[in-house]
Amino acid sequence: MTAADYVPRIDLSPWFAGTEADRRAVADQVDQALREAGFLLITGHRVDRALRDRVRAAAREFFALPEEVKSRYAVGVGGRGWLPPGVEANGYAEGTETPADLKESFSFAAEEPTGDPGTDQRWFQPNVWPVEVPELRPALTEYLARMGELQAELMSVCAMALGLPADFFARYFTHPTFGFNLNWYPALRRTGAPEPGQFRIGPHTDFGTVTILDREPGLGGLQVFTTDGRWVDAPFDPEAFTINLGDLMARWTGDRWRSTRHRVLAPCSDAPEEELVSLIYFGEADHDAVVETLPPPVGHNQYPPVVWSDYLADKLAAISVG
Repeated sequence: MTAADYVPRIDLSPWFAGTEADRRAVADQVDQALREAGFLLITGHRVDRALRDRVRAAAREFFALPEEVKSRYAVGVGGRGWLPPGVEANGYAEGTETPADLKESFSFAAEEPTGDPGTDQRWFQPNVWPVEVPELRPALTEYLARMGELQAELMSVCAMALGLPADFFARYFTHPTFGFNLNWYPALRRTGAPEPGQFRIGPHTDFGTVTILDREPGLGGLQVFTTDGRWVDAPFDPEAFTINLGDLMARWTGDRWRSTRHRVLAPCSDAPEEELVSLIYFGEADHDAVVETLPPPVGHNQYPPVVWSDYLADKLAAISVG
């Protein structure tokens, strides 16, 4: 089985413009993909390519700034701002002691306040915008709005795929958190040779509902861990988003659907100038949402209920270095 066979491509156009039967056919394809791979590519998503390109260009402009400028925005994992090299190791989430990930990030998150000071201080702080790259704010503000809309559609697809009303998950998304990273994977000439067991992002699973990834291909790119224990290069389509399921949805569905391990390879000596930028939207839920495993016939395994913000806080702490 090739990577393209393992990670299917699904066209959402019939979901948006087709009949009820067309929508159910899309939902059935998504159900199969999430059962077998936990990953899929989606086309027909209605997000303009030019918008994605604008965000990526602005991201590259920021990451090209001198380190002393970027350091004005430095934060730790879970903060809003620049995550410098050495502060995050995603392999820690699996309990694996790995070297820090070979990347830099600029992180954003939900910022519309709830009115509760404690909640807003923890989960809805204002985002930070680098004044050196003024074009980032309008482009990314528009992009995040589109990602929120797309996540809502994907949750409706997921509900139908599970045989539930299309609005089933809406009650858990009245004022949701989300995370968003601009990830920069520098070239080998900048990072130097990786340490043993070091990756651009170490093996891990995502934490939330669905992740929406706009990525670039490369020799040091994304790999997915298959059910038969192999790492395969993720297929790439420049028009598609890569979608993967997070731990919260795997718990919610009682492991009917897979939260699949994945990693981003270290920079490769065969491509020492390769540097990549990814746009990663982490779909989540209301901070106080209590998530319980859906009963059979949906759920196969039973998990204890979790409060989303408690679960997320534990995961963010786990991947922090130092």
